[in-house]
Amino acid sequence: MSNIEDIVDSLENKISKVLHKLELLKQANLKLNEELEISKRYISAHEKQISDWEEKYEALKMANTILGSDDNKRETKLKINALIRDIDHCIGQLSD
Repeated sequence: MSNIEDIVDSLENKISKVLHKLELLKQANLKLNEELEISKRYISAHEKQISDWEEKYEALKMANTILGSDDNKRETKLKINALIRDIDHCIGQLSD
């Protein structure tokens, strides 16, 4: 009879240890998920910042070309022509 009690006690101890380990893993998982969300927000903010800087860089390139720089003259002409086409399209829609 003592043997069965020892087995039951051993099983209870093992189950207790497994449940404790499970709780620790749940807490670690929760912490990792929080860190992941923080990292995602950090990356998203930096991607937006990069996008903003790229837009500013493109505007600066166009401004430099308009001011007389020969570096990106073709790109600027194409963008101006695209803007003119967009304006013509808008005027066409307004006149209809």
